[in-house]
Amino acid sequence: MTINQPEATVGDLGEQGILDTILPLLDSQKANLGPGDDAGALSVQGSEILVSVDTLVENQDFKLVWPSGLEHRAYDIGWKSIAQNVSDINAMGGTTTGAVVSLSLPVQTSLQWVKDFAQGMADAINSLGARELTILGGDLGKSTEISVTTTVLGECAHGKILRNGAKPGDIIAVAGRLGDAGAGLTVLEHRSDANKWSRAVRRIAEAQCKPAPPLGSGPRAAEAGAHAMMDISDGLVRDTSRLAKSSGISIDFNSEVLKKFAARLAPAAQLTGTDPMAWVLHGGEDFGLVAAFPNEDVVPEEFTVIGVAKARSGRRSLVTVDGKIATASAGFDHFN
Repeated sequence: MTINQPEATVGDLGEQGILDTILPLLDSQKANLGPGDDAGALSVQGSEILVSVDTLVENQDFKLVWPSGLEHRAYDIGWKSIAQNVSDINAMGGTTTGAVVSLSLPVQTSLQWVKDFAQGMADAINSLGARELTILGGDLGKSTEISVTTTVLGECAHGKILRNGAKPGDIIAVAGRLGDAGAGLTVLEHRSDANKWSRAVRRIAEAQCKPAPPLGSGPRAAEAGAHAMMDISDGLVRDTSRLAKSSGISIDFNSEVLKKFAARLAPAAQLTGTDPMAWVLHGGEDFGLVAAFPNEDVVPEEFTVIGVAKARSGRRSLVTVDGKIATASAGFDHFN
């Protein structure tokens, strides 16, 4: 007797499992660099163009009103739609030059909401330092929920930096925030009264709503000779596990350095009863950079050294903290 097994769902597989299933079916041979890094790359008349895309969906990536009572401004959604996408180009060592935006809206959405959204995009371009970025166009559509898909184009003056170039002995360093956005999400989801938050807690919540990727640090890392690099969107451990796997290495972090990032998050930890180190290791969406450099002398000044790359052998864990295994599955996954 044959028992029919239930068909697997995207929830069963998770994000990486879905990618592992569909990517072998797609022909990416015409690309200089296909799926697997922060951005793809195409040659157009001898020049190389970077391409990346991300989507923000209501109730998946943001809530119009959070459990804390804080309203999520249209301005911030516009800001984040730019920030998370230019981060991908930055992570390749590149500069973003153009973007197209697809915005789907319920019919009851106010015109003022759309104007505030557009202003957030414009201010992000200027404030984050993406001044070479031009909005080339896009699409408007009707939907039952707000959805924003942004596709960006970019170029690399110093050659693109991939995830697969780290070597044993490399210095591992980060630029930008680490753990702030993860802490901000916990605060936003916490059923405390947002009107009673301290200024420090509001700053942490804003890190989730208005991330600030360190634009310029990507090209500087490339110019300094970084061997590998990626942005931190799904959590430090989860993302560096991807870099380690691509490069065939393991990475060991120094907890004493990471504790300095955690100390900044004390106000959110006190409010929510959370260990701040959990945000540093597993909180995503700060869109900082993690890079592998050949030695400490070439690390740009805005980067903080947090660990070292080691040779990987046998079943050794991809990522450890002070030699102890760090679990990558604790990071963000759209389907889990």
